[in-house]
Amino acid sequence: MTVIVLVLATLGFRLLGKLSGSARFATWRASAGHGLAVMLVMTASAHFVPPGVSFMPNHADLLAMVPPFVPFPAAVVYLTGVLELAGAVGLVLPGTRRAAGACLALLFVLLLPANVYAALADVPFAGGTATPLWQRVPEQILYIGVALWAAGILRRPAGRTATASPAAR
Repeated sequence: MTVIVLVLATLGFRLLGKLSGSARFATWRASAGHGLAVMLVMTASAHFVPPGVSFMPNHADLLAMVPPFVPFPAAVVYLTGVLELAGAVGLVLPGTRRAAGACLALLFVLLLPANVYAALADVPFAGGTATPLWQRVPEQILYIGVALWAAGILRRPAGRTATASPAAR
């Protein structure tokens, strides 16, 4: 679901940029940053939803994902929700986009053990089945890449252009 939100929000912002001529969404990079921000607001909200709300992930679902070696798991769930919200705000503000992208990439790396644990321990999510490891790890890698790319940290190597090289022509 989160990948779908990321993709649809990114496409929506890019389309908005094309149709309106808005400089804010004039590039795929900026649109992806805003798309990731939308996704983060959605995922962060689950950190604060009380148990018993069955139509969406909630605090209890996320608490079950925390590996046993992590101290103060409830506090960690709340903290990661706050960090996701802060990262979302940082991505939409041009002055903080680079720092937010770097910090979010680090957060996604730090959240990877919880995703691995949840998959291996078969922790159900939002009343459904556990998300398999083969899906969780590539999703985290995608989020890391989008955060770094939207922040302008991942760029095309210098000297490369979008046109084909002379050898390829």
